[in-house]
Amino acid sequence: MNYRNDIRNIAIVAHVDHGKTTLVDAMLKQSHIFRDNQEVGELIMDSNTLEREKGITILAKNTAVVYRGVKINIIDTPGHVDFSGEVERVISMADGCLLLVDSIEGPMPQTKFVLRHALQKGLKIIVVINKMDRPNPQVEEVTRLTQDLFLELAVSADQLDFPVLYASARQGVASIKPDLHGTDISPIFDAILEFVPPPRIEDGPFQMMVSNLSYDSHKGKISIGRIWRGRIEEHDRVAVIDSDGDVEEYEVAELFTHLGLKRVKTEYAEAGDIIALTGVDRISIGDTITSTEKPDALPRIEIGEPTVEMTFGVNTSPLRGREGRFCTTRQLRERLYRELDTNLSLRVRDTASPDTFLVKGRGELHLAILIETMRREGYEFEVSKPQAIVKLVDGKPMEPVEILTIDTRKEYIGVISEIVSKRLARMIDMRNDGHDGVRMVYRIPTKGLIGLRSTFLTATRGESVINTMFLDFEPVKGEITSARNGVLVASEDGYAITYGLNNAQERGITFVEPGTRIYEGMIVGQNSRLQDIPVNVCKEKKKTNIRSSTSDIAVKLTPAVTFSLEQAIDFIAADELLEITPESIRMRKKLLTYSQRLRSISASRQTITQ
Repeated sequence: MNYRNDIRNIAIVAHVDHGKTTLVDAMLKQSHIFRDNQEVGELIMDSNTLEREKGITILAKNTAVVYRGVKINIIDTPGHVDFSGEVERVISMADGCLLLVDSIEGPMPQTKFVLRHALQKGLKIIVVINKMDRPNPQVEEVTRLTQDLFLELAVSADQLDFPVLYASARQGVASIKPDLHGTDISPIFDAILEFVPPPRIEDGPFQMMVSNLSYDSHKGKISIGRIWRGRIEEHDRVAVIDSDGDVEEYEVAELFTHLGLKRVKTEYAEAGDIIALTGVDRISIGDTITSTEKPDALPRIEIGEPTVEMTFGVNTSPLRGREGRFCTTRQLRERLYRELDTNLSLRVRDTASPDTFLVKGRGELHLAILIETMRREGYEFEVSKPQAIVKLVDGKPMEPVEILTIDTRKEYIGVISEIVSKRLARMIDMRNDGHDGVRMVYRIPTKGLIGLRSTFLTATRGESVINTMFLDFEPVKGEITSARNGVLVASEDGYAITYGLNNAQERGITFVEPGTRIYEGMIVGQNSRLQDIPVNVCKEKKKTNIRSSTSDIAVKLTPAVTFSLEQAIDFIAADELLEITPESIRMRKKLLTYSQRLRSISASRQTITQ
């Protein structure tokens, strides 16, 4: 077996906000990829608009640097649990990985998830304790917890022996000792060359696994992956083997490798290289590109099951077609099924209704990002409230269960315990950090997490953090009753008027401003009581010829509560929908008229009685 000593392939993995993308910034800048006068900014790899807005990595990306004559291919991965499918599909390209751990928070749920996959793939792990510039880093405690995690997850004895480095990615320094007297990031580069094994070169004709796809308006589909065997040149004939084992031949148009933020054209590539190639039009992630003389497939990428589902449907509100460019069933269906080419964690299937599609994902945020992306592309549609997926195993209903980790302060322990206990959570651990902080760990069904985040942040005044990790499917444990108050539902079409809104605010809080276009069945506020009530926010004050001394005083409204997309998804109930357009997010009842809703309630009561 031969090896290529001129290449190292590594992935950078960690929990969300532990500094992966910032570390990649430092590695790129200190490898002199950019000109001295080039302005590159911060979080260079987070090029997607949504990534910059939300401050998280959503898509896995490839880059590369050259250090001491060795090319280091770097795979930047997401840290949020909802995008763990991105980690699963790209980690197979690497031979080693940098595992980043926060110097105070220590290993978190997603740290465990990504480490488990890296160890199962046999990758060499280099632990980097990051954010050493934070006040009072807990180095000994974090190191101990990391060692415990390796003891729990290691599949072989040699995986328990791993190097530990200390870094401040923001300052661009690293060291082999906790005192952090380094001047640059070179200790991490040196550790990569020393500990990460070079790629093995297998004998035989060309073979490559497609781990990512991109698109160019001129070049078409771009297939990205690692070459496991052989050599490829421009204009070579290759065979593509899909998930069904069917084989189709193509001619390679162009070849590219990565260097910095650019794709560099090359005439050939060999085993161990991570490349991008064009000319192959019909291909999906997980397919094998191989030589025509020996077309054998690599094992396909295994992706974990989705845990949450919701319906996407054509917009049926009275305002449909006014704000979106893509509004038809055909356009919505094509867009959803096209997403499956690159989003391996997603599942889409048709339903009994030709205008509605069932979409399954890894979590609320996973689906919310898809909704926001489609909205910005000009799509107009409606979605239902997310629900946990229940599947039958040996005739028994099984539901997803997750580990819920809460970092909070002592004063909120009581209110948090009350909130999560109503959602069928069971505490499995609680630790005090010796100051005012507490970490609480629960087992909770996924259905208990739906709508939890907004309730939780309100109850703890935004001073706590929650994280989750999928555990397994377990027998269904019971139903969770909603504690949300009722809503104020518009009873008339028209435009919201200050006088009508003022009357509505006597019943609760409102979600719309004066002048907003309203239709019957649209949710315009939240009631102070548990039941839904119809209100006429389009009502104007009657005009009379009698004037009073206070008649000209302007009505002062309480400012309307506005929801983000994620908050609106959390807020709606099972009998409600979210109307999504490029310009607006509206909450509405599935049945728009009051009489329809009354008949539905009556019918459900009769069914229960029978």
